[in-house]
Order: sequence, then C-alpha cells, then structure tokens
Amino acid sequence: MLSSRVFGAILIAVGLAAVPAYAQDKAKPETKAKTEAKEILAETKVLLENDKVIVTQSTFKPGAVSRADRKARLNYIVADGKLQRTNKEGKTTTYERKAGTAVWLEADSDVVKNIGNTTFVVVGVVHK
Repeated sequence: MLSSRVFGAILIAVGLAAVPAYAQDKAKPETKAKTEAKEILAETKVLLENDKVIVTQSTFKPGAVSRADRKARLNYIVADGKLQRTNKEGKTTTYERKAGTAVWLEADSDVVKNIGNTTFVVVGVVHK
C-alpha cells in the first residue's frame, strides 16, 4: 500500500514538472511568429578596399534597417530614398536623399530605416 502511494506521488510530481515544459511548447509557435516578423537588414558590399579607403554600397529595400557604428564618411546617393534616422537618445529625423547628390556625414551609430516605397542605394567612402 505504501509503495502505491509513493508511486502516485511520483506520478503527480512528474505531471507537475511537465506543466512548465508543456507551457513552453505552447509558447514556441508565438516565438516563431515573432522571429518570422524579423526586421529586414540593409545589404552592404565592399566595392573597394585599400590602405587608404573603404568604398561600400548599401542597398535598403523598403523597410530595411541599418544598425551600425559608422565612421565619418562621404555618401553618394545612387537611388532616391526616404529615410528615418534614430539616434541613441531616441530622437527621430525623417529626410529624403536624391540620386546624384553627395553628403558628408560625421561618425554615428544611428539606426537608419528606409521608410519609402522604393529601394534606396548609397555608396559610402570612409578614410582609414
């Protein structure tokens, strides 16, 4: 009789231990859904690198984001874009860049997002 009580207690303990695991399994589809809604990252490729400069091309599809620490640089705009820049303090600025123009930007680590409907392309030149 005692052994059946011990066996029953073990079954209850195992059942209770399985509840959090079951709850975690239930949470996985929600977590997976959040992962699928992941932000789109801007694509950057190196066009030229030598001992003096690095030249990159960054392509921002609509909604794409760039999160990077950037050095001071010259940016040449290849394709128009409407962008949103958010600094470390959370201040947001919206601006447009026109193809064929160039702009000097100081070093930053702002988050830049393409909020327009077109693909934005920029070539950046950074002195080493």
